[in-house]
Amino acid sequence: MSDEMHTTREGWLNYPPLRNALVAGLIALTAFLLETGSRISHETARWFYWAAIPLGAYLWAWEGVEELLRERVVGISMLMLAAAAGAGYLGMWDEAAALVVLYGAAEGIEEYTFKKTRGAIRALLDLAPKEARLLRDGETHSVPAENLDVGDRFLVLPGESVPTDGVVVEGESTVDEAAVTGEAEPVEKSIGDKVFAATINGAAALTVEATKRFADNTLSRIIDLVENAQEQKGRAQEWMERFGRRYSPLVLLTALVLLIVGIANAAERAYWIEKAVILLVAAAPCALVISLPITMAAGISGSAKRGILIKGGAHLEHLGTIRVIAFDKTGTLTHGRPRVTDVILLDGTESDLVRIAAALERYFTHPLAKAVVDYAAEKGIEPPEADDTRAILGSGVQGVVGGRLWKLGSPRMFERMGIPMASERERIESLQSDGKTVILLGSEEGVVGVLALRDSLRENAVAVIQELHDLGIATAMLTGDNPRTAERVARELGIDEVRASLKPEDKVHAVQELMKKGPTLMVGDGVNDAPALATATCGVAMGAAGTDAALEAADIALMADDLAKLVEAMRIGRRARILSRQNIVFAILVLLVLVPAGVSGLISVAVAVLVHESSELLAVANGLRAARL
Repeated sequence: MSDEMHTTREGWLNYPPLRNALVAGLIALTAFLLETGSRISHETARWFYWAAIPLGAYLWAWEGVEELLRERVVGISMLMLAAAAGAGYLGMWDEAAALVVLYGAAEGIEEYTFKKTRGAIRALLDLAPKEARLLRDGETHSVPAENLDVGDRFLVLPGESVPTDGVVVEGESTVDEAAVTGEAEPVEKSIGDKVFAATINGAAALTVEATKRFADNTLSRIIDLVENAQEQKGRAQEWMERFGRRYSPLVLLTALVLLIVGIANAAERAYWIEKAVILLVAAAPCALVISLPITMAAGISGSAKRGILIKGGAHLEHLGTIRVIAFDKTGTLTHGRPRVTDVILLDGTESDLVRIAAALERYFTHPLAKAVVDYAAEKGIEPPEADDTRAILGSGVQGVVGGRLWKLGSPRMFERMGIPMASERERIESLQSDGKTVILLGSEEGVVGVLALRDSLRENAVAVIQELHDLGIATAMLTGDNPRTAERVARELGIDEVRASLKPEDKVHAVQELMKKGPTLMVGDGVNDAPALATATCGVAMGAAGTDAALEAADIALMADDLAKLVEAMRIGRRARILSRQNIVFAILVLLVLVPAGVSGLISVAVAVLVHESSELLAVANGLRAARL
């Protein structure tokens, strides 16, 4: 069992650094109370302190020594170890014990909290059942979920969790997908729909065919990606760690100078050694160094629980700076399920037109292609096999049907081919003005027909765009669709800027132009828009659950097909950025107050320790707020 799992499940009393600090603290407190009440002498009390100090210090002290020996780095633990040794040399064993216990407790709480935050997402695996109802030879067998193979069929009864990813082959029900997508409402499932591991079946039994083994399912991949993301550091965090590596040796060197002054001046030796001890405690940058990692870990983990997969601290940092968001249209602002609304014949019959168009689009996965094939199926038209079919990038498709080379695509494609369309121009523009996408079927000899398709806007798209504007974010739409359709959609949504008739490489140039206005986020499907997603400050893939390519392509993946998750992601990014800044400013202020106060003699070692460790715990508590909206 990993430390993260042990920490998350067993509780802090079973976590060795915290348990040791607690026991050492009780021993030291007992000695202090007995000595204060004159029950024992100072000499006797020292034995208690001598027992408490190694118990409370050995874990963190050993880590500091290892860090020094292996990495040649003077860490904060070495500063505290030197301070404890100095206090002991001065005979201040009660303060040495207080330093060891309070620092050990603070470090233990910090580490425990950090591991719990990182391990919380892994605890989602507990939601997936350990057993599956395997269907074989007409009978149901209970088998370990990890033994399921791709192609196996299993039964999921009402109220049970799905053991691994699969496709429904029998039954209709609703499934709670909150664990994977963050979607609050149950989703209806029927034959052909995907289901994911750890999601909970509703009112009716489902028969599911496994599409992935347990170790490769969507939930397992999410957990792996989140854990990897928490290992990746943003620029601010990397800078802070570099600062700590340079700052801590400087503090230790300054303390050594004070120590040398004390050794050279025997009459004031205790005075200067005490100054060195207070400096070591007061100047240690604990809160400063921990402020960013805990905030980033909490933000990434909290986002994942909401179905927002952020793949690293750098991307979480970027989210808080975004000033422009560029959207792909089809499948992002719209449902991505267009339907054929008009068929206009210029030559031949409608059945011939639909038959040839469906033949060309039959094996392509673009939403427009699927709409054409679905329309043919609705009309009962069986398309023939087309030969030599290929995509014309960003424009359409072509192939041979009935021994003739046909092309199906945008009016712009036919214009580039030099095929006259003057007679169709007015009709095409009228359809486009109604917000419809127009594609033409023709050959080198001319156009034979026009197909108009329309996609519906997402129900919450208008509200999402308005919320983004309220956050001060400018919006743009980048689409390969025609300008009239794009303008119509943009007006309905309230989008600020539209760029239409774009090929994939054009979208890259458009993103580069938008980035001149400020950090830019690109939202797309994660596959077709991959170059633009990679170019933007941040790339966001919509509806990535169960789609390996989308999970890999983007910096941030919205597991649910829900635009509202984008607003949540923006708020989380801004909150994490604000909290990080608060922690940094707070930690610097503590150092600016504590160091002069300690060196000038305004505070004792005990007070310096108490204030220092309290500030560290406050930074941790504040950073954890990044997990909440």
